[in-house]
Amino acid sequence: MTELELCQQNVKACEEEIGKGIIGQKEIIRQVMLALLAGGNVLLEGMPGLGKTMLVRTISEVFQLSFNRIQFTPDLMPSDVTGTNIMVRDEKGSSFRFEKGPLFANLVLADEINRATPKTQSALLEAMQEHTVTVDGKDYRMEEPFFVLATQNPVDFVGTYPLPEAQMDRFFMRVSIGYPSLQDEIDILGRYCGEQKPMESVVPVCSAEDVIAMQQTVKTVYCSKEVRAYIAAICAATRNTPLLSLGASTRAAIALIHAAQANAMLCGRDYIIPEDVQHLAPSVLCHRLSLSAEARMRGYTNEQAFAEILSGVRIPVRLK
Repeated sequence: MTELELCQQNVKACEEEIGKGIIGQKEIIRQVMLALLAGGNVLLEGMPGLGKTMLVRTISEVFQLSFNRIQFTPDLMPSDVTGTNIMVRDEKGSSFRFEKGPLFANLVLADEINRATPKTQSALLEAMQEHTVTVDGKDYRMEEPFFVLATQNPVDFVGTYPLPEAQMDRFFMRVSIGYPSLQDEIDILGRYCGEQKPMESVVPVCSAEDVIAMQQTVKTVYCSKEVRAYIAAICAATRNTPLLSLGASTRAAIALIHAAQANAMLCGRDYIIPEDVQHLAPSVLCHRLSLSAEARMRGYTNEQAFAEILSGVRIPVRLK
């Protein structure tokens, strides 16, 4: 069995196990899995009570990852997230020791992230990008693998703050969770009728070491110069349109390549095709874009504006 086939087998087993706790969200689970394989952070967006927090908890159980949950509130301070130096006394006298905050875990759930102030949200920026935290001039590295999965309520809810553009750009992907179908909701209610909760039936499938190995396999997926040029053209088009005041960054372009690599691997290919890019571009790019005043007046959403932009970019010939 090749590394690619082993990776596919592990991901399939993980998705099936996650499905025991999360019913009827196969596409959502697949998108989050793609982000984890690519080593990216995920922003889960949706109404309260739709299973966003349970999804993250289930993933930590299936992958045997250390897990911490941070409940974001308006009074949360940056040191409550990253940690702080505390004074300790011993027989040698007094000294300062760094007390790690809840950010130090393989998988961190930033619950209702947009309820905290921008100052606290900015405390996550370094960890999300460099996987380090700097306190009093000293760097502390996170244990790998490291992911931030954040949940966000709609921005028009009471007590929410819009996330800064710099922070949105550090989220590899935004995944929107909607209401379940009627049949899925009936199945969910059936699961909760018994004594055993769905989470109690979930068993570990992979380890943190397996996640790192799968991430290394994803990096070996080939991306031709034609596909690279296609991704660059898409990002360039977002910067040269009257529909947007803020286009995709170079970080976004790199994220799109990594997402396409992960998708190609799960499809059983060791190379990217344009369809991989087209399929994942909305999830990877749309949350990083800002509409122009003209587009807002015309009633556009980010997704509608991006779909119009993407349709105007020439698709390359499918090449390996």
